Amino acid sequence: MAKNLVIVESPAKAKTIEKFLGKDYSVKSSFGHIRDLPKKGLNIDIEHDFQPTYAVPPEKKKLISELKTAAKGSTVWLASDEDREGEAIAWHLCEALGLDPTQTKRIVFHEITKTAIDHAVANPRNVDKQLVDAQQARRILDRLVGYELSPVLWKKVRAGLSAGRVQSVAVRLIVEREREIKTYDAQSSYRVIGSFLNGKDSFEAELSVRLQDVGSAHKFLEDAQQSTYKVASVDRKPGSRNPSAPFTTSTLQQEAARRLGYGVRQTMTLAQRLYESGHITYMRTDSTTLSGLAIKAAEEYINKEFGQKYHQVRQYKTKSSGAQEAHEAIRPTNFNVKSAGDDEQQRKLYELIWRRALASQMAAAETDRTEVAIAMSNRVELFMAKGEVLRFDGFFKVYGGGKEDTILPPITEGQELQSDRITATEVFSRPPARYSEAGLVRKLEELGIGRPSTYAPTISTIQTRGYVEKADLEGVGREINVLELKDKNITIKKEQTITGADKNKLLPTSVADVTTDFLVRHFGPVLDYDFTARVEQDFDTIAEGKESWTKMLHNFYKDFHPLIEQSANVSREETSQARHLGADPKTKQPIIARYGRYGPMLQRGETESETKPDFAPMPEGVALEDITFEQALEMFKLPRTVGTTPDGQEIKANIGRFGPYIQVGKLYVSIKPHDPMKISEEEARELYAAKLEKEANKYIAQFKSGIQIVNGPYGPYVTDGKKNARIPKATDATKITEAEAKELLAKAPAKKKRFVRRAKK
Repeated sequence: MAKNLVIVESPAKAKTIEKFLGKDYSVKSSFGHIRDLPKKGLNIDIEHDFQPTYAVPPEKKKLISELKTAAKGSTVWLASDEDREGEAIAWHLCEALGLDPTQTKRIVFHEITKTAIDHAVANPRNVDKQLVDAQQARRILDRLVGYELSPVLWKKVRAGLSAGRVQSVAVRLIVEREREIKTYDAQSSYRVIGSFLNGKDSFEAELSVRLQDVGSAHKFLEDAQQSTYKVASVDRKPGSRNPSAPFTTSTLQQEAARRLGYGVRQTMTLAQRLYESGHITYMRTDSTTLSGLAIKAAEEYINKEFGQKYHQVRQYKTKSSGAQEAHEAIRPTNFNVKSAGDDEQQRKLYELIWRRALASQMAAAETDRTEVAIAMSNRVELFMAKGEVLRFDGFFKVYGGGKEDTILPPITEGQELQSDRITATEVFSRPPARYSEAGLVRKLEELGIGRPSTYAPTISTIQTRGYVEKADLEGVGREINVLELKDKNITIKKEQTITGADKNKLLPTSVADVTTDFLVRHFGPVLDYDFTARVEQDFDTIAEGKESWTKMLHNFYKDFHPLIEQSANVSREETSQARHLGADPKTKQPIIARYGRYGPMLQRGETESETKPDFAPMPEGVALEDITFEQALEMFKLPRTVGTTPDGQEIKANIGRFGPYIQVGKLYVSIKPHDPMKISEEEARELYAAKLEKEANKYIAQFKSGIQIVNGPYGPYVTDGKKNARIPKATDATKITEAEAKELLAKAPAKKKRFVRRAKK
């Protein structure tokens, strides 16, 4: 048995560390947290200083036994990550394995290299209880918020929802941004671009102001017809661009999204693998500093590969104190390794990290900038032309790259110019941009909400919980005016343009709208941006040993719990934001627009009435706050009988959860983008026939036993209605026998049961 037992969180990390330690060391993994608050129940004694009750999950009990056996007679080294979460894992290991924290060695390292491991082993310490307390405070506070607030949402909004200190604030940001966009009043103006001739050379310049309307634009071009043009000034000056700091967690997430198209969770997964393989330093950090060794290594590489003129020592100051985080930026462990990783995605991310870190130690890019002002003889406005030439590429050599040179022809002050063409194009002001995953990370960091380790799981949670959808926006068409002056003639024409098109944006669902409104109204302090940021600062203070974690929780809970008690008096009608639109002329029942389980809906009749109310869908594209009484009445005409199929079956049109559809017997057919109130019998028959053809091609084979071979969206598979089995790619699905199908089903794993959380009565 080895004299020393080193315990890390992951098998991959264990495998890498084993390379650097001798035969006297055995390295084992805890596979993440070894203890935690049990999933069921609060498990926090509020009356006794919020003392938590931790438990070892059933699947970890065998592992605990194995680690206890391995620890006997050995010196134990706890080598979990160096942030608060890693410190908590080390403390839980001491508790679960019965280790004396004062006799157990705690080692930390920012990178998995031999130098770093040897240094850590030579400088062990004890578990830092202050960091553990900070992590416990976060864990307990988040459990209190989730455990007490989520059931309120189940009762008042919808079963299965969850609330959280950071996730609910993130949803609020997305909801409020969408409302800003919807209420934004786009203003039109006219952007004027002139093309000017300087001998044989031509160049473009833009008018320094925007013109407010088509009349002003037309008048400007009329004046331009009669104008002469002269260079009013030529301003030439050197410029430079400095490299950005090496990556922190959030800037890595943002840049990986912008340059590589990676999602936040994907980026963190890839970075974790690179770290555990020893290729990069620890990937959860808000520090922008580099170690002296890293700066020296970067200098040697730059001088060798590019020359001394490309090198410049830089040390970036970290904006956030973040006591719990690592004290170095994300960088490669070896600058001489230009490419690393087990697959193409890892390699691309590694190269991005390598380039950014190396560029941070390089010289600035130097440019020559030229700005030319062109005056008109009969107007006060100026045309401005800008040129830029890259004189020295500096850090562009490895990161970023500059825009192509914009070179202006030789121009002198006082020189007369000829106008070739002047165009005034109608443009519209834009609302604030919707958040992408990276954009949301940037905003959360800007507000001081959450920490690097929380962003990826938070963004994942709000999507899986149905608060937010990531989608591409097609945009809408808009007609604009384009005026042009050419050869002394002015023309005006209409052009079509697309506005609002975008990719991978986070859009709030109707559930997010109603939940956010409810939480802001009744739990304002918890959803307050400043409050959420102050909580993060409190955790930092606890980590620094300046505040008791129990005192911090008492201060929070005395204000939070009364809000839970007060919310019991909130009616579901208030929560659902019910709008009474009027009374049905025939039934005299009230028509109500409100939020339901699956979003906005219409109701005819009272919920508490003896007569069961009728329900109808909202019109496509109409918001709850915008629907009129007349529109609502029309929707109660659905389902509408469109006609019959060729064999006499009735065709009904309606709107459901997933949009407009027609129904024939038990068969449902989507009719997007048709309107169910207007679709004709002929159109409905065509869609029905296409659906029948698709259904006919769906089944490759159907056996008497009930087993079917089906053409699925991801390829053919076998099913008996209860269980599905993949068909190997090399197998011809049309030739599978019933016996072979049964064999595939027998080998396939059982379907996972769907878990539905129900509110407590």
